[in-house]
Amino acid sequence: MSMIHEIRHYSERRGFEVCSRLGDRLGMKAKNVRLFFIYISFFSLGAWFAIYLILAFWLRLKDLIYSKRSSVFDL
Repeated sequence: MSMIHEIRHYSERRGFEVCSRLGDRLGMKAKNVRLFFIYISFFSLGAWFAIYLILAFWLRLKDLIYSKRSSVFDL
């Protein structure tokens, strides 16, 4: 495998799942949402990349706050 394919595979498996969650919420494929972020980042000189990172951080916090606990002792 080439280095580009390894980087792509790593980012798709261990990414922040922002695109897949937005795609599920909007009823779109995650691939189309990723392409939107890529194209809009080129046109806006990287501002959308910052928005992507903010969304990833927000989703991570939401997951930590709203995680399901099986019992009272898991607090």
